Amino acid sequence: MEQKISNAETKRLNKIKIAKYVYHHGGSSKQEIAADLGLSMPTVLQRVKELLEEGILIQTGEYESTGGRKAKILSIAPDISYAVGMDITRNHISFVLLDVSGRLVFQKRIRCAFENDDAYYRELGRSLDTFLERCRADRDKILGVGISIPGIVDEERCFMSQSHVLRLEEFDLKKLAAYIPYRTGFRNDANSAAYAELRGAGQNTIYLSLSNTVGGAIYINGRIYNGQHFRSAEFGHMILVPGGKPCYCGKKGCMDSYCSARVLSRWTNDNLELFFSGLERGNMVCRNAWTEYLSYLAIAITNLRMAFDCDVILGGYVGGYLDSYMSELEEKMAAYEIFEADEKYVRTGRYKHEAAAIGAGIRFVEEYFDRLS
Repeated sequence: MEQKISNAETKRLNKIKIAKYVYHHGGSSKQEIAADLGLSMPTVLQRVKELLEEGILIQTGEYESTGGRKAKILSIAPDISYAVGMDITRNHISFVLLDVSGRLVFQKRIRCAFENDDAYYRELGRSLDTFLERCRADRDKILGVGISIPGIVDEERCFMSQSHVLRLEEFDLKKLAAYIPYRTGFRNDANSAAYAELRGAGQNTIYLSLSNTVGGAIYINGRIYNGQHFRSAEFGHMILVPGGKPCYCGKKGCMDSYCSARVLSRWTNDNLELFFSGLERGNMVCRNAWTEYLSYLAIAITNLRMAFDCDVILGGYVGGYLDSYMSELEEKMAAYEIFEADEKYVRTGRYKHEAAAIGAGIRFVEEYFDRLS
């Protein structure tokens, strides 16, 4: 027997829908909210009134008039709460501060080699405190700290079964939060970056992360597909060249050995920015390495397109530099296309830096709206 939702609960759910709609759209009018959510105008007016009185929504301007009174632009009040995102890699820790509208307020990346010991966990807590001090964040308004980490992560159990990058197996992630005095949550790094890029998206998409390791995420039917054992989208360990270059995982010919950022930065003392500066100046070593890199990346992307038949977003460290080279990449991809290309299906991510940290922190912003009363 179906249980009816109470009137009070219906009002609360409509309130959450409206707040989330404004959050995902960055701003909207009452008329747009009513039309897109299928709510009556009296319902929208009442719930918006409550959200304005509670300081969750603010009016930030007016739309151009199409005749009659100008519609007010409604936005999320940015300073009511904040979330922190952290991205842990083998040699660095990145921090971001996000306001509750989802805007990046402050970011910082520090060099700190990962060690599975108490000294590292303490340093994690100290570095977070220093970061919050530097960006003058109101500690009472911190919703939580999301932590992105490379490995196979069970988010509900806060447990990581394996990380080749950090050389960990069967690891209790709560150890990392031992000296963090806020709510914490953990997410695989590629899934975090994908979530930052795809939240609120309406179409199926593959996210390919081209950082010091290659990873990714599969976004299907409005959610990230994790796989049966939380191992989905390990694109970096798909074989690109049978019997090819050795990979850190122990196999040979993995995509990671041909498409990671390290393939490029190794030519410039592990400095990716220096590599792309050399490429822009016409350095032939950089140019030859880049041409070869794009050739393998084109194969990887077209393979993903053949498997999933959806758009592909390129992110990670290399993705942050790809905008100027998309036509060159698309030209190489054309050699592997078997279907008539009636639309572009590859694009770069909107976050050029720290997408994984942003995606890890944004979960607490989303939860903030889910808990509205």
